[in-house]
Amino acid sequence: MDTADRTGSPARPGLRELKKQRTQDALLRTALELFIAQGYERTTVDEIADAVEVSQRTFFRYFAGKEDVALLTQRIAESHFLAAVRQRPPHEAPLEVLRRSVLESWDTIGEAIEAVIPIELHMRTFQLIESTPSLLAVHLRRSAELEEEIARLIAEREGLDVDADPRPRVAVAVFGGVMRVTGRLWGRGEDVSVEAIRELTARYLGHVGPALAETWRTD
Repeated sequence: MDTADRTGSPARPGLRELKKQRTQDALLRTALELFIAQGYERTTVDEIADAVEVSQRTFFRYFAGKEDVALLTQRIAESHFLAAVRQRPPHEAPLEVLRRSVLESWDTIGEAIEAVIPIELHMRTFQLIESTPSLLAVHLRRSAELEEEIARLIAEREGLDVDADPRPRVAVAVFGGVMRVTGRLWGRGEDVSVEAIRELTARYLGHVGPALAETWRTD
């Protein structure tokens, strides 16, 4: 009932919004659980809607399609990271800003994600994206867009023109490459916890300086 409760009184807008949010969260959680259990490609919108006991039409009120559902919590994580970048103190060097921001994001991501779904489900979904070619392609395209946004943030922090000075984009490209390697290796492992990817992220970022500045040969 959209406009009145069972007594015939007008429904409070807050209750309507709460009901909508619960429906969206139920669709999201159910979809991700089905994707993980039986595969993204093999799961249909009808199956998701049926499991939540809503119509397909209701599903499309909340999501543009399966891809939108699968990538939603990644968008939340991206926003969380961008917020961390914006909050770093102005004296930090660009790569240090990115390193500290991503590690801080992993430390605090639980609260942001668990407002919507369990963090374990989010991490399993991240692993699913890494192993599903169609989702990975979209994720990588979005990553390129995100890197441009980050480069502009870094340029603004440093007082640079991002189109005249290549350093912000170069720094972000290095950072983004490390993140992709980290995500790929983490996704292949058995430990899909936040702690595992944070530790791997810290380790790989710790190699950036030496890898760029030092000779690797040992003879």
